[in-house]
Amino acid sequence: MARKRRQLTDTEREERRRKDRERLEQATAELLTSEGWRRWLRTRSVLHGYSLQNTLLIAQQAHARGIEPTYVAGFKAWLRLGRAVSKGERGLKIWAPMRVKTRDRDGEDTDERQLRFRVTTVFDVSQTTPVAGVEPAPLSPPGGDGVGGDSHAHLLPALERLATDTAYTLTWAQDIPGGAKGRCHRARRTVEVLAGLAANDRVQVLIHELCHALLGEREGLGFSYALEEIVVESATFVACSAAGFATDVESVPYVAGWAGDQDPLQVVAHTAALIDELARLIEDAIAPADIDEHDEPDVRGGQTTGAAESSAA
Repeated sequence: MARKRRQLTDTEREERRRKDRERLEQATAELLTSEGWRRWLRTRSVLHGYSLQNTLLIAQQAHARGIEPTYVAGFKAWLRLGRAVSKGERGLKIWAPMRVKTRDRDGEDTDERQLRFRVTTVFDVSQTTPVAGVEPAPLSPPGGDGVGGDSHAHLLPALERLATDTAYTLTWAQDIPGGAKGRCHRARRTVEVLAGLAANDRVQVLIHELCHALLGEREGLGFSYALEEIVVESATFVACSAAGFATDVESVPYVAGWAGDQDPLQVVAHTAALIDELARLIEDAIAPADIDEHDEPDVRGGQTTGAAESSAA
């Protein structure tokens, strides 16, 4: 007979919540160093279905264990993919959503559900091994020939639609003053991209300019040009990685030095949230229509509901 789990006391629950908050605060503080910032960007770029908070938590814990996260899933999800968590591996703690029943005043269950979060555990592929006799599912996304090639030309129509949906006019220009590859003019609501660029370069430049356009839709940001470029460059790196071709994360500028008189931790946390939001808008626009990345806790980083165990025995 299964042992009934002991109910936590109110004091124990509050202590658990306090530790959870501290864990996230520590993970956010990692953004205050240039390497911590780029480490989070690399994590976010390959785990684009996870929430901002979970990518922060994964980046911090993985770094502490010498792991460069690439594909992350729960214990049972790895088994479905033909891999098993290696014996003795400790998982990476994240927050997973769950729906819980609500009760009326008489203590009876109702049809309503409340969204709550619980701490659960996921594992990187480096913590797993193939299951004997089972062909592991392929993990690598479709490849391409990178910047300068044309492997991702098929993304251009979706990005053009995003420009239209944002009420911007997109122009494939023969020349742009100042030698720029692209520019966004918010007052005129226009985006220009050089027509003569290779297809993948056009994708990257268009994503960059669309990030400027989307950022302009947010009221009261009060960003300096330098801070806006940090947000846009970072979001472009993440979105391009999600699209299947990588740009250089080392070229992304660092944010904490631009905090000015404000609290650096608040600045990096707010900036990271904006980057995550912009990248998701781009990712949603270019994602294949027949794939729902939030349905299963797969290697693309879907939600982790019911997908993880605490650790490997």
